[in-house]
Amino acid sequence: MATNRLDEPDILAPFFGGDDEDGSDGSAMTLVEHLEELRWRIIKALAAIVVMSIIAFIFRNYVVWFLTLPLPSKQADIFGGKLIVTGIMEGFTTFLLISVAAGFILALPFVLYQTWAFIAPGLYEKEKKYAVPFIFIGIALFVAGVALGYIVIRFPVEWLITFASSSFTELISAGSYFTFVAFFMLAFGIVFEIPLVLTFLSMVGLVSRKTLQKKRVPAHIGMWIAATFLTPGADPYSPIFLGVAMSFLYELTIIFMRVFAKEPQAEE
Repeated sequence: MATNRLDEPDILAPFFGGDDEDGSDGSAMTLVEHLEELRWRIIKALAAIVVMSIIAFIFRNYVVWFLTLPLPSKQADIFGGKLIVTGIMEGFTTFLLISVAAGFILALPFVLYQTWAFIAPGLYEKEKKYAVPFIFIGIALFVAGVALGYIVIRFPVEWLITFASSSFTELISAGSYFTFVAFFMLAFGIVFEIPLVLTFLSMVGLVSRKTLQKKRVPAHIGMWIAATFLTPGADPYSPIFLGVAMSFLYELTIIFMRVFAKEPQAEE
């Protein structure tokens, strides 16, 4: 027997601002309106990154000085403490890359706000109240990840430079060094956002806190084993830093889920 499609539940309602009885925004949005809002949110976020990148470009010399501190002292003394460039455009493109990376970090609060503002209309009122904590926690975690990446990076940099020093003279170009540093630190910052991502997935019922608690021991063992392979070099510090950070993030995820996510009623 055919059924009326209007009587069927709208499975996309939580994501496109459908009606609900728990106090969420009752104004429904069409798919075109939803995509239009997404477009403007992305434009605003990109505009903030561009503005902050311009500011970082103005203070590029200070940023470069700060990022070259992890270089070994012997390597920093070559060519008067300056890195080399191998092309006429490499100096400009290197400054541009550094400015964009720094601009993204500086614009992160606004980017996180735009992300939450886009998601919030599909959430209940009791879930929207977590917007401000999520933004501040996300910023704190990202900054902590970038800071840890800055602390740890001196070990892989020193190992990579001295690995073949007995056979080759290492002349580090500005482009290769700052590209490595920028992606290394941004990767740490993004990885530190995993607790918030998993917490949000738990809020929508895709991840369970009990599952993470049951798998706690093998998860920690696996993360520490992975830390020894993910960090280059023979130094004992990099795996320890990364292992502690990964275990901390795992436990922090469980705490966030307990505080922010409502545990679903299990029937099995």
